[in-house]
Amino acid sequence: MKTLIICAPNATLNLSKPSPRKQNLPLIHAEKLKQPLITSKPPRASAKGFSSPSVASDVDKKEKPMRKKNKDDEDLPTSVMYRIIRRILVSVVVPMGLGLAFLHLFGELKENKVYDAPLWLPFVTTLLTFGASSIGIAYGTLSTSLEEEKEGSFLGFEQVQKNWVEMWQEEEDEDAT
Repeated sequence: MKTLIICAPNATLNLSKPSPRKQNLPLIHAEKLKQPLITSKPPRASAKGFSSPSVASDVDKKEKPMRKKNKDDEDLPTSVMYRIIRRILVSVVVPMGLGLAFLHLFGELKENKVYDAPLWLPFVTTLLTFGASSIGIAYGTLSTSLEEEKEGSFLGFEQVQKNWVEMWQEEEDEDAT
């Protein structure tokens, strides 16, 4: 009967004995609050190395000046960004889909007792297809033509060779300065 009373939606909780567990937190009633529950500034954590530039102290600003935008640092046009996203999606989803299809195929073959594949075969196919899927992010980015009017080839091998050299050239230029 007590269970029904406690579980009822509008019932108040009446226990005959107080809880043996000591309460660590003091009870705060709404009328006793002197501060509003909602503040104008949300609380921010500021662990060292993870704070945003707006929260950083004046000392941090003096030690590390903000990076200024060079003439070479241009924003990519939206058509190029959509092209990059499309290539990344294709180069990630196709190998991952193949990996999942192979796993399903091995499961069906084993369930129907057509072919009991050794355990290493699904493992190797999963490793190869999911590995290719993870490499697909870099390939999708490097295989895209960064020129707005030039679409590039279907697989983008020429662009990979060109963008790979440009990427490492920029890295060497930054290290030299």
